[in-house]
Amino acid sequence: MEKIAVSTHLCPSLKPFNSNLSSDVVFSLPCLTSVFPNQRRRILVTSASIAVEQETQTKLALIRIGTRGSPLALAQAYETREKLIASDPGLAEEGAIEIVIIKTTGDKILSQPLADIGGKGLFTKEIDEALINGEIDIAVHSMKDVPTYLPDKTILPCNLPREDVRDVFISLTAGSLAQLPSGSTVGTASLRRKSQILHRYPSLNVLENFRGNVQTRLRKLNEGVVQATLLALAGLKRLDMTENVTSILPIEDMLPAVAQGAIGIACRSDDETMANYIALLNHEETRLAVACERAFLKTLDGSCRTPIAGYACRGEDGDCIFKGLVASPDGTRVLETSRKGPYTFEDMTLMGEDAGKELLSRAGPGFFGN
Repeated sequence: MEKIAVSTHLCPSLKPFNSNLSSDVVFSLPCLTSVFPNQRRRILVTSASIAVEQETQTKLALIRIGTRGSPLALAQAYETREKLIASDPGLAEEGAIEIVIIKTTGDKILSQPLADIGGKGLFTKEIDEALINGEIDIAVHSMKDVPTYLPDKTILPCNLPREDVRDVFISLTAGSLAQLPSGSTVGTASLRRKSQILHRYPSLNVLENFRGNVQTRLRKLNEGVVQATLLALAGLKRLDMTENVTSILPIEDMLPAVAQGAIGIACRSDDETMANYIALLNHEETRLAVACERAFLKTLDGSCRTPIAGYACRGEDGDCIFKGLVASPDGTRVLETSRKGPYTFEDMTLMGEDAGKELLSRAGPGFFGN
């Protein structure tokens, strides 16, 4: 039967069935069943993690999926599992697929803005290490969290079909950013969003360290910590929480993060079996768009301290249309560019690189230095 490692921060409402248990404690899991109503689980807590386990599990899983422990990350892992089962009915057997939750650096440090923590791979490093060490077989990532340089011994050959890339505006008091009174505070952990907000609406304030999962941010909004926030529509769709959306921001007003809305699946470079499994799930149009955007990001060598946005899509004529942006964190300077060309891997990666080189040249020395 299935076993899932679950980080304890995910469910503060966990209640023990037996308070006398010491080293191994069994919990009920009301919060996960609310996100995944068809998944009924028992939880076994150990010193390292919480494992979801049923008594009749007698054999090793064929595929162990590594993921973060947020409700959104779990939704993406379950989506991957369902697609694997659809591609190979043999994986529908109980226990064939195991989901292992791994806490990352970005999950552990919530008191600081991402830009202050520094480094790349804040939400992927520990998952990649588990993959390399053979503790999991595939890793499911939000592509916007994946560094442009993959760790040695890993490949990322698969992207699932992309969800809506747009950001949404959420507020209890206004219908859009334009309707917020001067001095209102917008919460976001993204410098990309902050810079574009302040560029268009310099009279607004931005609370930068507005971190946490979707549910946490909405709770802070309801408590009045901020007057509005921006979130990715893709995440709200995957969590079935679009009822919280006040309005959807046009791409022209808020260019998305590189690879926003895309899920990537990685495996070890020498694991042909897993590579074959996930190859069946790949959505080539998404993979090429993400490759274009990541070539742009790689050329700019962007970090969490650099507001960068990029979006590639297929136009009505079948060609690729790419738009890219870099900005100063305070929004006083925004540089944009665009490209159009054949929808092929080589042409699209070259477009991304060329767009990045243009903006590097236009930005000049020191623009990316902070």
